[in-house]
Amino acid sequence: MSKLRQTLEKVLKQEEVFLDAETGELDYIKIKDFADKIDEKLIALLADNKELRSKFFSKIKDVYVFNISGFKFFLDENKIDNTYTKYANKIGLSDGNEFLKNRSEIVLNFPFKDCVLEGGQSTEEGTDTYFEYEEEKTKTVKGKKVTEPAGYKEKQAKRKEIFFNQVLAHDEIDRLFERKALVNWKRFTKDEGKNGEAVKEIKRDENGLIKENLIINGNNLLVLHSLKSEFVGMVKLIYIDPPYNTKGDSNTFVYNNTFNHSSWLAFMKNRLEIAKDLLTNDGLIAVAIDDEEQAYLSVLLDEVFSRENYMGTIIVQSKPSGRTNDSYFATSHEYVHFYAKIANRPKMNLVELTDEQKAQYREGNGDDSYKWRDFLRTGGFSTPEERPNSYYPIYYNEQTNKISLEKKTGFVEILPLDSNGKKRVWRKTPSSFLKHVNANEILVVKNNKGEWKVKIIDKVKTGIRPKSIWVESKYDASSHGTKPLKTLFNGEKVFSYPKSIHAVQDVIDIFTEEGGNDVVLDFFGGSGTTAHAVLNLNKDDEGERRFIVVEQMEYVEKVTVGRVKKVLEIEKYDDSFIYFELAKWNEQAKEEINKAKNLPELVKLLDALYEKYFLNYNVRIKDFKEKIIKEDNFKKLSLHEQKRIFLTMLDLNQMYVQESEMADKRFGISKEDQKLTKEFYKNK
Repeated sequence: MSKLRQTLEKVLKQEEVFLDAETGELDYIKIKDFADKIDEKLIALLADNKELRSKFFSKIKDVYVFNISGFKFFLDENKIDNTYTKYANKIGLSDGNEFLKNRSEIVLNFPFKDCVLEGGQSTEEGTDTYFEYEEEKTKTVKGKKVTEPAGYKEKQAKRKEIFFNQVLAHDEIDRLFERKALVNWKRFTKDEGKNGEAVKEIKRDENGLIKENLIINGNNLLVLHSLKSEFVGMVKLIYIDPPYNTKGDSNTFVYNNTFNHSSWLAFMKNRLEIAKDLLTNDGLIAVAIDDEEQAYLSVLLDEVFSRENYMGTIIVQSKPSGRTNDSYFATSHEYVHFYAKIANRPKMNLVELTDEQKAQYREGNGDDSYKWRDFLRTGGFSTPEERPNSYYPIYYNEQTNKISLEKKTGFVEILPLDSNGKKRVWRKTPSSFLKHVNANEILVVKNNKGEWKVKIIDKVKTGIRPKSIWVESKYDASSHGTKPLKTLFNGEKVFSYPKSIHAVQDVIDIFTEEGGNDVVLDFFGGSGTTAHAVLNLNKDDEGERRFIVVEQMEYVEKVTVGRVKKVLEIEKYDDSFIYFELAKWNEQAKEEINKAKNLPELVKLLDALYEKYFLNYNVRIKDFKEKIIKEDNFKKLSLHEQKRIFLTMLDLNQMYVQESEMADKRFGISKEDQKLTKEFYKNK
């Protein structure tokens, strides 16, 4: 039973009018009736309790307004057994306020929409390790008989993701999202050695904002909530390349891929909601995805960011040769969806013309280069009905080379007609046309059919708007992602399918200020491509952009940190970054297990840990606790082997230390780490 439910029952039982006359238990139907009537006794009881007031009332200025539908919905949910399994059977039948069976309308809803999915994304968090005793057995291997001795065999099974329902697990979610302690701080520069140097201070700008590049190891949902107090409204661009939820066990990364469609949506929704809060008012998010979930992701982004904030989608040809394992079409592309925090606020930088585009401007020199283009408008909105002010005759004298809008002797009349003789319009209105005539920017010529054609100067541009399809060879993920990364790591393949550095770099270049100090966030950090791209751009335009990269996989120090550190060293970038981790609480448990002198001490310790810390959600470990450790075969194992098994079980559990509790000696967090954590959370 949740703490909130216990509190509510305790408070309501103070009034006999809310109880069933026969059973003495709370009468939920009667309570709902009192809620509909805005009963004074009910309102007073709820409002007098701080916890219930926070849950069931909304404060508008100095007035608290009772949320009737939310209160009734909570009652409906808590009449059932308070377990996720039973609740999951009904969760899809609500609109967030009441069950649909009580309404006449239909709502399309994915089952875990109002849940929080912590999302274990590592090999440790993605599997359950457990032990089973097996008798001695003989099997044939390559024609030879091999005998395996009896003993406890370590086995693994896919771990079921933990869902926290936002109503039933109100307290757990509040605690989950509290700021975490930060440990293992290191600073890396182009000159620093393999292990980095101690962090003495955290640099801030004149406005008090942290002025550091950051790589953070920890669960990305919890990191985002920990970043909120310092970076809310401060991030200009978020670029993420999340798990694609592809079929089968493989994935873009080695993330836990046990997500089904609905839980993947919940996983993404939780992270997108907090990410939106971090954006500046003129900020935006770019989300890379493939065919498997792109359509559903777009709808989810519509919901979180609102549909009017949709900016567009680009298609990137990331694998020109196409995937060979597709059933039908050989997929060669990925998508990137763009959403603004506030519509029309983000600014877009123009992209430089390619050499091929520049070559089209053959007239003139340098910045004064130009080409001639047709003055006739074709395509959309090019008819007199659509643009009546742009349909008019132009008069031209071939002898004098004079151009006029007045009909004169010796002048030919030229109308805006296409090759089929259909009426079109000119590109400019008459007044604008005359300005170009006076500036010698209009040319009249005959084509090879002897027809008069009007041309207008098209001056070379400093840049053009980026197109929605990116097919240049530089976006090939193999040539400009995998190969360069292998080169950095001396030929070793340390990461599967890294993005092309140019695909990420061009997105950042288009949407951050040239030479500016915008903050760029990537909370699916992977191999560190985003950090690499920011460093490259800063060198190109002498900018001071800052990156925040979050990665929770075990390869973070070798790959993510290793890559960025190598880039600083090789390119001699005059920059640095700080690495730190969310504080996990499992080292203390390991020490206590290792100190145990016998099996009874281990069992006693496991009981304490099971009740208080690690094992609340792990069914396999519960089975281990209640069954295996009582078996004779387990008792016969050496103490060393028993400890090894205990440690393996405990290593599965990833608990993070709250910032508010980090001074507790049981967590073993150093004074220096506590000091830096406080300094990081300086802005409340």
